[in-house]
Amino acid sequence: MNPRVTIYTGVNMRVDDDALERRDGVEMGIVTNARSLGVLTLAGLVALAGCSRGGAAESTGDEGDVTIRFSWWGNDERADITNAAVDAFEEATPGIVVETEFIDFNSYFDRIATATAGGDAPDVITMGGAYPREYGDRGALLDLAEVSQWLDLSVIDESALANGYFSQTQYGVPTGANTFGAILNTDVFAEAGVPLPDDESWTWQEYVDLAVQLSAATDADTYGAEDPTAADMLDAYLYQRTGQGLYTEEGALAAPAETVTDWFALTTELRVNGGSPSASLTSELSTQTAPEQSLLGQGRAAIGVGWSNSIGALRDASGDDIVLARLPGDTGEHGSGMWLQASQLYTVSSTTEHPEAAARLVDFLVSTTEAAEHIGTDRGIPSNPEIREFLAGEGLEENTQIEFDFIERVSGFVDGHFVIGPTGSTETALIVDRLNDQVLFEQLTPEQAGQQFVDDVTEAIS
Repeated sequence: MNPRVTIYTGVNMRVDDDALERRDGVEMGIVTNARSLGVLTLAGLVALAGCSRGGAAESTGDEGDVTIRFSWWGNDERADITNAAVDAFEEATPGIVVETEFIDFNSYFDRIATATAGGDAPDVITMGGAYPREYGDRGALLDLAEVSQWLDLSVIDESALANGYFSQTQYGVPTGANTFGAILNTDVFAEAGVPLPDDESWTWQEYVDLAVQLSAATDADTYGAEDPTAADMLDAYLYQRTGQGLYTEEGALAAPAETVTDWFALTTELRVNGGSPSASLTSELSTQTAPEQSLLGQGRAAIGVGWSNSIGALRDASGDDIVLARLPGDTGEHGSGMWLQASQLYTVSSTTEHPEAAARLVDFLVSTTEAAEHIGTDRGIPSNPEIREFLAGEGLEENTQIEFDFIERVSGFVDGHFVIGPTGSTETALIVDRLNDQVLFEQLTPEQAGQQFVDDVTEAIS
């Protein structure tokens, strides 16, 4: 292992980045960490906001080497390719030494919160979900306009850049992107003798009817659709119906109770008519978040919703021909509810003593073929079109090519709308899951769940 690496813990696990990517700011699998972040940052980050950076951008010339720290989450495999890219950076940029640090995903944000509150934040910090806003709004991240001389953001897809822009400030640079869409198992469609939907026109009612038809035409343990309820899906559905996702730019809840009610009424119709599994099976599956544990991953569902970067795991686990499609209802009057989501974001600590060096590192990682040769698509389909073109020319394996082509397609029609969830929005996924369970088991009606959603999320973010 590269001697520069600091491993925070002996446990290093590979976690799919789709577990993090949520436009509404909720990170699947780390909601408890989100809570603890709030506790730590209220005490530490608010105080930290009054601190200033350690002077003007430095020269890397005659005064000796500058050393910066770069942190991310991942495993030994990611460490190997990241350190190879950092080696290339150090070779191309004499005078800057990079110390790299990584930890398993489940512990990462607790560690970053503790380090930041203690005044020991890494210079370049990998972020995702709502965390850039949690940190940026409390003064812990650098306004990247201050380092624009060394970090060229004009080469990044504008719709992807929106992931790191809030409070009229660009705080983060996307490492890569994926998108939330429909996932179709063409083998199950073929088994049922049902043609694939036209994803340029299908509606949500057609989706329900199609799922019921597929369930009836396949084995008893195969379903037309997985239960589609998730905070991400609700975000897209709201945009399709109202032209606004979960939150406003000002950080308030934008979801009308009646639209959330409509969603739960739709999923209830889907389940009652046999298009999706029973309440007990859906509830059981909700605790099994790995792609291979899902009905799609088991080859037992024809339609699902999820992130494009899960396509490889689903195809490998099921052995089936699984493809990506636009969401139902995505071509309505308000335009597409889909968006390009940053797989991860590179941010710079506001307390860095070496902003130039930090900016140069980020620029190198997202905008050079030398870095792309090592990192490839490990951190998502690159948000820099020139790097996408370079990787495509190098040849991609089949699963990556499917995702690559879909991202290219989506980038042609999404309009760049993107609102990072406000502080407290990391509770939204928990609220959606809890209310969905209560609707599934008929403890709440769709109308009651719609109003309860509005009440609970409003309280969480207020």
